[in-house]
Amino acid sequence: MIEQYGWCDELRLAFEPHARAGYRPGRIIVQQREANLVVTDVGTLSARLSGRVRHEAREAGHPAAGDWVALSANVGEGTATIHAVLPRRTAFVRRAADSVQTLQVIAANIDVVFVVTSMNADLNPRRLERFLAAAWQSGARPVVVLTKADLCEQPEGQAAEIATLAAGCPVLVVSARQGLGLGGLMDHIKPGETCVLIGSSGVGKSTLVNALLGEERMATQDIRATDARGRHTTSHRQLILLPGGGMLLDTPGIREVGLIDADAGLSTVFDDIERLAQNCRFRDCGHTTEPGCAVRDALDGGRLDADRWAHFQKLGRELAALDLTKDRTAQEVERRRLAALQRAYRSSKKDLRDPSF
Repeated sequence: MIEQYGWCDELRLAFEPHARAGYRPGRIIVQQREANLVVTDVGTLSARLSGRVRHEAREAGHPAAGDWVALSANVGEGTATIHAVLPRRTAFVRRAADSVQTLQVIAANIDVVFVVTSMNADLNPRRLERFLAAAWQSGARPVVVLTKADLCEQPEGQAAEIATLAAGCPVLVVSARQGLGLGGLMDHIKPGETCVLIGSSGVGKSTLVNALLGEERMATQDIRATDARGRHTTSHRQLILLPGGGMLLDTPGIREVGLIDADAGLSTVFDDIERLAQNCRFRDCGHTTEPGCAVRDALDGGRLDADRWAHFQKLGRELAALDLTKDRTAQEVERRRLAALQRAYRSSKKDLRDPSF
């Protein structure tokens, strides 16, 4: 069974130490808060984290849908305990919308990232650039999917405009309602490969999943006429087998994508700006009032879109701010570690002075 989910010789080799310890391999196919569903060679089991893995998850993050894990199984009860997570080939990561912006892996061991946006009022080039930067950074192959082409008067023209900022990745025009472009979408999913759909709420991800499966697997909702948006209809992350032999990881709608060490992804998406900057007269050009600035020349000549330049600067500032946050976090972790050592030392000295010992 697990061969259908991508189990291969490379994974078998990586799993050997866990096999010697008596554990079974499995892949998380449904990620939930309390217990994950894991597919194994003895069936699908409800798996909880061991105490050690739960403790490690506080810093490394919890196992995610798509992860390969080592587990001990209670086949009779249909349950299992996860004792280790195999190293990930790729990972799509975001920052949680909490006060400390903890890291969240929302898709693991993926091969293709379908960046989905609809061809209606929701189509936002700046948001698409953000998704693309994070997708490239994941290590998987990005593919832009423009849905709801039936709601656009000139879909091909709009697709051509998007292709200019898609950093060379494929751009597909799809209408699930009309059955347009679905065959081309399947061409990007090879047997044994794992794909993920990412995009804002209401862009038609669940409808697309239903069309790919040929059945109403995911609940869908109509978009609002006022702003062409909708609420996401998937409540958990789920890995689904496709008829062609690939897999698709369906995720809840993502309203904001954080950039996690996405320098490489940003450079790929904004390769045109990176190349312009290399032609500036000064290596440390700030692209403001310096003479011989190729970026300013392109802006003044209309060869570089001002909104695109502004967004590139905004995302660059985000990455710089994240670097500062990471430094402060590391300093706080070290401070707590030293404080704990000092408390332990004082406690040991007190024990030595106590005559009852």
